[in-house]
Amino acid sequence: MSNLPEELRYTKSHEWVKDNGDGTLTVGITDHAQDALGDLVYVELPEVGRQVGAGEACAVVESVKAASDIYSPLAGEVIEANPGLAEAPETVNQAPYGEGWLFKLRADAAALGALLDADGYAKTLEEDA
Repeated sequence: MSNLPEELRYTKSHEWVKDNGDGTLTVGITDHAQDALGDLVYVELPEVGRQVGAGEACAVVESVKAASDIYSPLAGEVIEANPGLAEAPETVNQAPYGEGWLFKLRADAAALGALLDADGYAKTLEEDA
């Protein structure tokens, strides 16, 4: 089973969300997702200031195998996109829960309760296997 930090929330589409405690959320893709994609060669991130809806495709990651849409886990405003990924998309492979984060949202953290916890996400991976 891949590494699943307990403090994060997850989506069935393999995004993770971290509550930064200040009304902002950090979003990335899970270790499982980066592993399934393989070596990332390009990351297209949403523009700062963009309003996104929950479940809306707002970013793209491309690997040597395929391109995959990344969906916003919650509705909100994009307040930051990870500047290091343009030059080093492989950071997502190396540190999916750390330096490989994708973007930050200003969103209602109360809505995090609707997302999966680590155990719930692990169950979806088992079902998909």
